[in-house]
Amino acid sequence: MGIPDRIETARQRLLSGQAWDDFCDTLKLAGRHIHAVNGPLSDLDRAEWYRFMSRVARSSMERLLENGEPTRPRLRDMVWRQSINIQTVDQDHLMCQFDEARDYRITGTRGTIPYFVLAVLTCPAPDVPGAEDWAAQGLAGLDRFDPSNLKTTGFLHSQTMHFAEDGSFELILSQDDPGAGHNWLKLDATTNCILIRLVWGDRTRETAPVMAIARMDEAPPEPVTPELVANGLAWTGQAVLGYAELVRNWWQGTQGNFSARPNRLDFSRAQYLSNGGVPDRHVAFGGWEKAPDEALVLEFTPPPCEYWNFQLCNIWQENLDTFEDGNGWISNARHAADTDGRVRVIIAEQDPGLPGNWINSYGHERGLWGFRLVQTEVTAPVTLWRLPLAALESKRLSALDPATSVLTGQFVD
Repeated sequence: MGIPDRIETARQRLLSGQAWDDFCDTLKLAGRHIHAVNGPLSDLDRAEWYRFMSRVARSSMERLLENGEPTRPRLRDMVWRQSINIQTVDQDHLMCQFDEARDYRITGTRGTIPYFVLAVLTCPAPDVPGAEDWAAQGLAGLDRFDPSNLKTTGFLHSQTMHFAEDGSFELILSQDDPGAGHNWLKLDATTNCILIRLVWGDRTRETAPVMAIARMDEAPPEPVTPELVANGLAWTGQAVLGYAELVRNWWQGTQGNFSARPNRLDFSRAQYLSNGGVPDRHVAFGGWEKAPDEALVLEFTPPPCEYWNFQLCNIWQENLDTFEDGNGWISNARHAADTDGRVRVIIAEQDPGLPGNWINSYGHERGLWGFRLVQTEVTAPVTLWRLPLAALESKRLSALDPATSVLTGQFVD
């Protein structure tokens, strides 16, 4: 069946309601995927799973359906409180979906934030996804169509771009080189979207870049069509299913299996780049666990870099709710350090009052954590303790016996 026939099939599936039914069935399948997670799950873990499903559905619907119109490209931020893939609190993520590779122009102003990076991404996707049912294919359908499986095919960061004296800029996104004097990011035939990471140092003092995207052929906006909505519903449903499997796979599957290796941080280029990362940074991920009456203490000395952060997340890779209260993460711009530059992180249900940076585990006994070092060739070893909270409160820093510590922060690839 050729593309025109598949487009007509997608049209009819939407008009008959079949595309909507398949979308709903795919969401049901994604929600039930929690039963594929083996091992202990608390009531809090389970509650956050279903909230995570609602957040991914909301985010995917906005990005892939609401903002998936090819003649109305938009750069939109992630929805409020969405933190897919251990998302850095100090970064905003602008995205624009491409239905196929075509020429675009981004114009804007530099702003005063220290750094931003633009990356073009691809993922497995058929030409007309709205032409077929996906729920019945289950996880096997992700081999052909997985919006969560983003791979970076090119990137450009602000330090290498050209700006006018007033901070304005123009960037061309195209398959063909526009020539000397242009900021250019190469697209290819499989490009699905662009992701722009805006890295903040201090949100209270800095100004974000202002950016707008437009098609260079200046095609006028067109009304929505049945086939476009059918495609958008398929993209949205598969994204939710894809992220359901992604977080399970990181937690206890072949992509990470962090639940089996708790309380360590592994620097892995493959792990980070497996889902839309850019190779201008080193990122360590890991699983953590402790009892409610225990504490985890980490010490490290950050190397010189453009930006670093450490953050605590739940099993489903979401920042803990405490990030709204200024807790849950530290960065190069907001942390306490010893006089020798050593940073101490204490993860516990209550603040033991030690010198350092307390992160509230907020009722969680396990989850994921991340340690980012942006624009540096050097990483930092991490010394880690797991000990009773009462011992930390009574003995204070003397409870951190070097003989009982674990050294982590190693490269695994």
